[in-house]
This record gives sequence, structure tokens and C-alpha cells, in this order.
Amino acid sequence: MDYSILEKSTLFQGVEANVLRGYLEETPHHIQCYDKEETIFHLMDPALRIAVILEGRVEAQKSFPNGSQVNVSVRGPGEMIGPAAVFSKSQRYPCDIVALEPATLMMLRKEDLLSLMQKDVKILQNFTTEIASATYMLQQRLELLSYSGIAQKAAFWLLMQVRQTGKSLVQIPDSMSRWAMIMNVSRPSLHREMKKLEEEGIIRYEGKNIYVLDPDGLQAVLSE
Repeated sequence: MDYSILEKSTLFQGVEANVLRGYLEETPHHIQCYDKEETIFHLMDPALRIAVILEGRVEAQKSFPNGSQVNVSVRGPGEMIGPAAVFSKSQRYPCDIVALEPATLMMLRKEDLLSLMQKDVKILQNFTTEIASATYMLQQRLELLSYSGIAQKAAFWLLMQVRQTGKSLVQIPDSMSRWAMIMNVSRPSLHREMKKLEEEGIIRYEGKNIYVLDPDGLQAVLSE
């Protein structure tokens, strides 16, 4: 078990490795590995487990009857998946969780996570913060999808990243194709709109790196 990752995880940050080791020795859990593109949690399956990602990245995917797919979020080492579903009234996973690459996860049942929260208030605080952050991100996601124009979607997403990190450098997730899928637009159309923003001097576009040169210009795009 790599406790250095767990120490920095959203659930256990602030809990020292030796203390955390003692907690986990007393708490049932198991480590599970998944291959690339393997489904970890299935849509509408009973939500029985919460996972902390130790290695690799996973993606939440929502498919619709017409064949379209929305990529809800990508999570990496140290992040949790499934907490809202496990503690919800329905106790069902609201989407598929798929490994984007070989992934290793630590699995916990609801009652075992509750036991950890009782052992250490810091774990309870971390969990509460994670749930609140996920709710906030969902609200932002809904706002993103409310924009009809591709330029507006791109401008909103870039502004969201700048405000979260405080940096003008934004890295797109994996590739232009995956970024387009996250925003539910076509790759060629997104590429075209990014070039327009670059020509207007609002951004500088270099592969996976986007430099936001004029945040006010992006805000103006949202008002169009």
C-alpha cells in the first residue's frame, strides 16, 4: 500500500501515514485492479462501495438512449469515486465509471467509511468537503451545458479553470477529442472556435496548453 498517495488524497489528507496505517489495519477494505476501458461501476447498479484511486485515471460516463454520451468527469490518483451515490437515498450509481488506463483502487463499504469518520474527525471533514465540492462542480457542469454556442462553452470552461487554479495556463484534458467529448461538441468545431479566439488575441493555443491572455475577452464571449 502506497500511503504517500493516501496521505494526499481528498479523503485522508491531513492524516499522518502511521496513523492512517493503524486505522486501515482495523478497517475492512480491499485493493482492486482494473484494465483499460474496464467498467468499475455500472449505471444503476446498487451503490455499495466507495473507491479511492491509487493509480491510473477513471472517467464517469453518462449514455443516453439516442446513442449520445456525456463525459461527466475524469478522476485521478488520490480522488474518490462513488461517495454521493453510496450516501444517496436511491443508492444507485448514476453513471458508468470506466478506467481510462490500468487503474488500482482501494474499495470501502459505507459502514466501514463511517467507522473511519468516527475514528478521526479530519476524515469526516474531508469527506464533507468532497461532497460539497462535487455539488459545486455539478452546478458548473450544468451551466456549461446550458450554453448553446461552442465558443461560449469553451470560454466558460477556460474561465472556470482559471478561477479554480488562479493561473492563466490551462491544460486541456488528454486531447482535443476528449475535451470536445467532455463539452459535448465536435472536435473540428471546437478547434475552429479556439483558433478564432487565438486570432482575436484572447488566448494563445499551443497543443495541450492554452494561455488565457484576456479573461475579460472570454467573459465578453459569454455575453454574446
